[in-house]
Amino acid sequence: MMETDRLRLAPLDVPLARAVVAGDREGRAWHPEFPTEDDREACAMTLRAPDPAFGSHVVVERESGLAVGTIGCYGPPDAAGTLMIGYGLVPAARGRGYATEALRALVVHAFAQPSVREITADTLTDNVASQKVLEKAGFTHTHSTAEARWYRLNRPDKP
Repeated sequence: MMETDRLRLAPLDVPLARAVVAGDREGRAWHPEFPTEDDREACAMTLRAPDPAFGSHVVVERESGLAVGTIGCYGPPDAAGTLMIGYGLVPAARGRGYATEALRALVVHAFAQPSVREITADTLTDNVASQKVLEKAGFTHTHSTAEARWYRLNRPDKP
């Protein structure tokens, strides 16, 4: 489990991933807006290829104890050491710096894995808030398409 000042990033195990995909709220401390469709998709990926080192995490607001989003990797890094990540929060949790805080924790965790040389992420072209999250976490814009902007963060010790 990763922890920050205001968040806990709880590893997404198979039973929890199944509950998120199914929207099974019973007995769960979830924000009323959780899970979003993006959360369900992230959890479905975890179910297809669970990997504790490179899986997804539920973002839990420490103050309320409620799940407010997900963050994680799209599987292990490729042969070149490139790891793709994604994140999302319920609308009520946005604009508080939670995404940046969670992303910084995930970056530290990812670079603790020797096989990770760089981390990449993409955002929709019009998602300026997510682009700012990536930039605040140290990512650099690399290229754009009509639909998306791509970002990269190199391992700190990489020449």
